[in-house]
Amino acid sequence: MPRPSARIAITLAASLVPMLALAGSVFLNGVKIDGVTNTRFEKATVRIDAEGNVHIDAPGYAARVTTVTPTPSPPPPSTATPPAAAPVDAGVAAQAPAPAAPAASAAAPGRITQRYWLVTEQTTPGMTEFDIDVYVNSRWLRRLRNNEDQVVVDITSQLRPGANAVTLIARKQSAGSRRSTSPGNVFKVIIGEGNEGGGNVMIDTPLIRFQKTAADSQDATEEFTLTTR
Repeated sequence: MPRPSARIAITLAASLVPMLALAGSVFLNGVKIDGVTNTRFEKATVRIDAEGNVHIDAPGYAARVTTVTPTPSPPPPSTATPPAAAPVDAGVAAQAPAPAAPAASAAAPGRITQRYWLVTEQTTPGMTEFDIDVYVNSRWLRRLRNNEDQVVVDITSQLRPGANAVTLIARKQSAGSRRSTSPGNVFKVIIGEGNEGGGNVMIDTPLIRFQKTAADSQDATEEFTLTTR
């Protein structure tokens, strides 16, 4: 027995092709989608109106129109001669503020022309029982021990032109009975400008003085500013 439903479906499909070719516009759920290609809609109803427009009703599908604004191309370079500058009124020009002068650059640091020395003096070595650490610009220089002989050090190379931070930290070293409690036993540190000659160093301009005595029992820290020249 023939299957009319199959023949009808073939007939409809064959007749739909030329109609689609002659259609005006295509609408998906009421939104115009002319130009859409390679798209398949499942469970959709297709309706062609009297003007040849194709209406696709497809639940579950949505279409939206997006407007893309093209980027304007830059205008071609103008060959017109620019207008001549308007004359400046002398009275107005005189009132205009003068341009700010460029900021003066920081003066380059000079060089140190003097020699700087560190010298220790002790009434009797070892009696104060203080050791003293020396820091120059936050860098440890050396430790001055209470039981050593006089120290004479040229510290010029450790300094920079201008202001320098010098820190002296004294620490009591006695662990038991103290060797002396007399304020007459003194440990001095002197830093200043000086000269060397004949195997001797003369401090011409003392700049830093720091001292501890045997009578002192507490550690101590002092900070100084040494300005070179």
